[in-house]
Amino acid sequence: MAALCACTGAPKPSGITLSNLDTTASPRTDFYRYATGGWQKNNPLPAEFARYGTFDKLAQDNVQQIKELIAELSGQAAAADTVAGKIALLYNVGMDSVTLCSQGALPVRPLLETIAGITTQSDLQAVIAGLHKKGITPFFQLFAEADFSDSKTDIGWLYQSGLGLGDRDYYIDSDSRTKNIREEYKKTMSRLFHLAACDEMTGMDAGQLAEKTLAIETRLAAAQMSRHDQRDPYKMFNKKTTEELYALSPVFDFAAYFSALGLPDMDSLNVAQPAYITLVGTVLKEENLEALKAYLAWNVINMAAEYLSDDFINEHFHFYGAVLSGTKELQPRWKRVVNTVNGALGEAVGQLYVAKYFPPAAKEKMSHLVANLQTTLGERIKSATWMNEATKAKALEKLSAFRVKIGYPDKWRDYSALELKADSYFANIIRSNEFENAYAWSKINKPKDVDEWGMTPQTVNAYYNPTTNEICFPAGILQPPFFFAGADNAVNYGAIGVVIGHEMSHGFDDQGRQYDRYGNLQDWWQPEDAENFKQRAQILSDCFDSIEVAPGVHADGKFTLGENIADNGGLQIAFQAMQKARAEGGIAGEMDGFTPAQRFFIAYAGVWAANITGQEILRRTKEDPHALGKWRVNGTLPHVEAFLEAFDVQPGDAMYLDPDRRAVIW
Repeated sequence: MAALCACTGAPKPSGITLSNLDTTASPRTDFYRYATGGWQKNNPLPAEFARYGTFDKLAQDNVQQIKELIAELSGQAAAADTVAGKIALLYNVGMDSVTLCSQGALPVRPLLETIAGITTQSDLQAVIAGLHKKGITPFFQLFAEADFSDSKTDIGWLYQSGLGLGDRDYYIDSDSRTKNIREEYKKTMSRLFHLAACDEMTGMDAGQLAEKTLAIETRLAAAQMSRHDQRDPYKMFNKKTTEELYALSPVFDFAAYFSALGLPDMDSLNVAQPAYITLVGTVLKEENLEALKAYLAWNVINMAAEYLSDDFINEHFHFYGAVLSGTKELQPRWKRVVNTVNGALGEAVGQLYVAKYFPPAAKEKMSHLVANLQTTLGERIKSATWMNEATKAKALEKLSAFRVKIGYPDKWRDYSALELKADSYFANIIRSNEFENAYAWSKINKPKDVDEWGMTPQTVNAYYNPTTNEICFPAGILQPPFFFAGADNAVNYGAIGVVIGHEMSHGFDDQGRQYDRYGNLQDWWQPEDAENFKQRAQILSDCFDSIEVAPGVHADGKFTLGENIADNGGLQIAFQAMQKARAEGGIAGEMDGFTPAQRFFIAYAGVWAANITGQEILRRTKEDPHALGKWRVNGTLPHVEAFLEAFDVQPGDAMYLDPDRRAVIW
């Protein structure tokens, strides 16, 4: 990316790839097709993907680069206790398909035998604690997160968990597709129970084990908090003493549980979903012990399947890949193993990745761009007509307090306590999970480490964290089509610029706006301004509710509201920043037949170019708080006046929205 001052030297290319466009489509009718139709044609959906877009393509390029780094280490004779040795060992064990297939279910048998040996409620609860330490989370899970009333401290969070289908609505909805998913889920459970020899171990038919497990999961799902309510931080923050927790669910011995996890002094924590925790106690008390053991066994098998023999892997993929998402082929083993190594030793791999692939100059240029957009957002807050001065002052304080993380952390994670062995792939996954959980639980009731990163440097993504009031842009995303080192800056403002503005806007979306500059959950809004915000946000929510993503299926405007506010704000902020840079001589005029404004919006749309299966459209609409890529373009741009002007969109055009139906928030 060029510097943000006036351009000098040889002319730069526009950064627009003309072959990515479909000029047979009108930008006034379907801008997504116009800006990305060529990309979709030239990048057909690979069989191993349910969705394949520019994000995915860049992520796959990174996976290839990481594979080369890991393969180089795996061929070296590094000591097993070094980071290089651990990366190489885990990769080599995962790639040894001959050993994996010969082992079959053997790596998981000890855990299943422990479950089979449960005879009392006390045994059951001890096994639950042991599974949680291993990263297997039946019923609920415990992790460290900020205290919303004192964000400088991490506390324990008790959170609903234990559904093999993930979202509660898969158990509750009665449409034909969801019913079919449940039937296919039972078939996969039955086959995997049989592969693990649970029918022989229990003397119960694998189909019966599946039925009992599904019945318990359905009962748990009915009590879980909905995805809409989980977006309300006030509903999610229920700090309680351990005595209050014991009263919520007296059947479960939480004192013994905390001691088993190495937390004997736990005196208070956040219970995110209190009613659900009460229901868990009721389930433990009322359900047949054999049914509860089947449920625990399924949690183990479902988590382990991807790390066992091909029979397990293929059956697991059949349901979670083919049935749920429409994916036609399993990814090659090397990609799956690279992703596993990335998960277990993420920052260690990231350190290698940054050293080889991330130029130091990119971090400095990105810092300039972030500062420019931060200034622009401040100007937009000051000029907002719907906020009074008191609320504006608080918003500006919060904006000025943003912590910005770019590229990679200043201090790398220490993996010296992680021990890996050459016995089995699954055993090493368990060791890695135990290492991660011990690390996470060690943070409870300690000062928050604000320098810690929530993503690895090689991740193709970005984030905003409300409790630390930070925005983070890993090295992995600082490449085309997001970040163009040698192109005119109009595309950089339209791509990475909007990403930056998007993450900043999260600090002021329907969730983020409820946290103050320090990351505490606190209402700093004047009542009339809060009401004005809600009215403007409702326009955006209603707009997305009206979008039909598939025949008879609509987008969920309430569920995706935070991301849609961030897209809306990111576009407004980045476009204004680009206009300032253009006035200062930092943006070229017409290039490749497009004005700077047109290049900006084409670059934005290009970020969301993708092909996707019908099943994945439905799955993401139910589970993903982001709108589908097509609608992050066609559903978002009609609200932006600058877009309508750039492409002369007029009343009657499909991309046109009447002014009173447009949401302008940030």
